[in-house]
Amino acid sequence: MKRRATALALLTTLAAAPAVAQTACQPGTYAAANGDFVVLVALPTIPAPGLRYLFRDGRRGATSDAAVPLTCSGDGVTVGAATWNRIAFRETPTTFDSVATKMSGVLIEPPAVDPKRPLVVMVHGSERTSPVGGVYGYALAAQGISVFVYDKRGTGGSEGEYTQNFDLLAADAAHALDQIRAVASGRFGRAGFFGGSQGGWVAPRAATLTKADFVAVGFGLVASPIEEDREQLVSEVRAAGLGEDEVQLVNRLSSATSKLLLSNFAAGYDELDAVRRDMASKPWAATIAGEHSGAMMRMSNDELRRVGRARFDNLELIWDYDALAALKKLEAPLLWVLAGEDREAPIETTRSALLGLAKDGKPVDVYLFPDTDHGMFEYRTNADGSRSGTRVTDGYLKLLGDWIKGAARGPYGRADHLTKSVSPR
Repeated sequence: MKRRATALALLTTLAAAPAVAQTACQPGTYAAANGDFVVLVALPTIPAPGLRYLFRDGRRGATSDAAVPLTCSGDGVTVGAATWNRIAFRETPTTFDSVATKMSGVLIEPPAVDPKRPLVVMVHGSERTSPVGGVYGYALAAQGISVFVYDKRGTGGSEGEYTQNFDLLAADAAHALDQIRAVASGRFGRAGFFGGSQGGWVAPRAATLTKADFVAVGFGLVASPIEEDREQLVSEVRAAGLGEDEVQLVNRLSSATSKLLLSNFAAGYDELDAVRRDMASKPWAATIAGEHSGAMMRMSNDELRRVGRARFDNLELIWDYDALAALKKLEAPLLWVLAGEDREAPIETTRSALLGLAKDGKPVDVYLFPDTDHGMFEYRTNADGSRSGTRVTDGYLKLLGDWIKGAARGPYGRADHLTKSVSPR
């Protein structure tokens, strides 16, 4: 999971002339009689009057794109020959305190009061952008779930300093759930967490700090940030068709850079120099990246001593975070959804750990969507080997909604269900 302002380099905005027919589109969530829905939201990346759209089946784009699969008029949208009507969500701005910091978010509730409706706190990824007003909170709410979306500390309307300290972020998420239980008292049944990407480190830990009835994770890791870097390097080498000798080289590289990180850049230089020498004649070494090791390898030791901590270790990241330990403590049912070709969060270690937990009797439900990258995006591969995201894979959003409601039956697109169902009841 890249610790960047943009969490997913896959996504590309398709350039197209604005479609005049779409200028009447209004932000909102619109539902069909059969449960299908489309979410329309305004985003800074899409020039007005265009809106981002996301269908339950994962189709996505902008209303200003060519061949957009909907038309707008008044308080509804037309998809095919059918009119879909706006869902009148109840939205309640809410603040809460966590570790001496005031946090801000919005509770989204479907129409009508249902004391058995599940309530989910969304724990978003490493991005600094606000999830408030984004598509995913509404995509869950459109499926009959009450959803609390909040800004991470130091982002959006929340105070404090931005951090990637998983323990602190987990405390924030736990306080969010405690507060929103009180706000929505009498209007929900089960309550728990959903975390995407980096949220996969945070949400399970949060569920050990407060009562949670379930935890759902999409495209997260059961590995430390150091292990993530190593697995990304290995994935790059194998994608390039290289062999085990090259795998061993990048393993050594990750080991050297991890020593730098864990020693606050006091040790590891001799190991890094040795790897540099052995990789000097390798053409592929110039483009190897990982999460941080490629950039560190291409900096001089003097640079690393001078600015290494400021560049790579300025967000309180717990480099050797024990994600598996948090999962072993977790008692609530857990859903984990894997992206089969995830370059940003390679799945080998994570899949093995999750299946091991399930074998040991932990309530773990694992689904894998093939041919998907980080974010559960299907993609096309470009001539240079890079990927461009096309859509959220069909079945992913419905799986999240059904599982959280305790009604996961499947099938869900092309997903492979790797374990026996343990969805919350």
